[in-house]
Amino acid sequence: MTKESTTVAAMRAASSATGRGTGSPADLPGDTRMSSVESIRLIAARELVTRLRTKAFRVMTAIVLFVIVATVLAFHLLPGLGSGTQSVGVVGGKDIAQQLQSAGTAVGLEISASTVASEAAGRAEVASGTLSALVVASPTGGLTVVVDKTLNPTLRGALTVLARNLALNDEIQTLGGDPATVGAAVAHAGLDVQALHPPRTYNVQNLVLGGAAGILIYLSLMVGGQMVAQGVVEEKSSRVVEILLSAVRPWELMTGKVLGIGALGLIQIVLYGVVGAGLALALGTITLSITAAAGTVAWLVVWYLIGFVMYAFVFAGAGALVSRQEDAAGVIMPVTSFVIVGYVIGISILPGDPSNSFAEVMSVIPLFAPTLMPMRLAMGGVPGWEAALSLVLAIAMIPLLAALAGRVYRNAVIHIGARVSLRKALAR
Repeated sequence: MTKESTTVAAMRAASSATGRGTGSPADLPGDTRMSSVESIRLIAARELVTRLRTKAFRVMTAIVLFVIVATVLAFHLLPGLGSGTQSVGVVGGKDIAQQLQSAGTAVGLEISASTVASEAAGRAEVASGTLSALVVASPTGGLTVVVDKTLNPTLRGALTVLARNLALNDEIQTLGGDPATVGAAVAHAGLDVQALHPPRTYNVQNLVLGGAAGILIYLSLMVGGQMVAQGVVEEKSSRVVEILLSAVRPWELMTGKVLGIGALGLIQIVLYGVVGAGLALALGTITLSITAAAGTVAWLVVWYLIGFVMYAFVFAGAGALVSRQEDAAGVIMPVTSFVIVGYVIGISILPGDPSNSFAEVMSVIPLFAPTLMPMRLAMGGVPGWEAALSLVLAIAMIPLLAALAGRVYRNAVIHIGARVSLRKALAR
């Protein structure tokens, strides 16, 4: 006997023992009917255990974990990828390394410049990926830059500034001046900018964490939500739902399914967050404190739970409108569009402009908050009142969406065959 049939049998046995569905009073002596909590727990356990054992779940989890580990290792091994620092080797020339770092500061790029023993050794380090570029200073004052494939555009700007400074120093010496004195004067020249509202500075690592949080939330909501909808359609097409509804109420079946699949997704999101953050901390890829990394994972879990519960009920209601898997994509598209829009706004705007006003407003709106707010929280700089308001509005939205979806599910799930219109499902 399969797990599903065993569960159905247990439900029916518990129901029939009390006369549930047969008109027997609920308060008869010795009544042992299952409570709503027991029914939901049993359905949720069936969903969780059944899907945990599937090959698809194991394969998908392993693939995502592999991508996370590979990404962390890439940030750790490739020079400057994670921290935004460019490692540059220098051969020949006096104080070239120091001048290059100053030029990098001038264009907003952190450069780690060091002198290498020889040009051959530097070329070998570039080929192995240890160095982003090798700068070879010629006796005549020219610069030759050796790269593996392409030169970072910002690094090109810093090297251009360096080349111009070297050329200027040569001209100053030719005219009998002191390049050091001129350089000091130029270095101290600048603008005194006074901002009425100084912008917040963001750590590159926080921006990367924010992007990762957005991707994980997006994948979890999309996969988990579609799993709920497809599960509902599968039960309708196989007519298993008729058997289940003889033992439990529709809202109990829907709630149990949402909680079971939600628990499955929770296992994944915690696993992804702990493995990713833990490995990055262990390798030193990120230099954030353990408390900050743990806070990012915690917010990721919180917003996953809120977002999943919010959307999963709607996915279940949408799935109940059809009886064939090939029709499921059409009914869930309006729901997935909200998840996609939030993700696209976050991944396209926030990394380049974390304090963007449009993204800030959208992150407070409940339907977009599950993807946008965890990204902003990971990046930092979110006022406490904004985070609290977003959280309260999202939680308040859950019972409203659950009630609406529950009505659609109750009226549509029993209709096998043609697609049930949303108006008809709501009108009953």
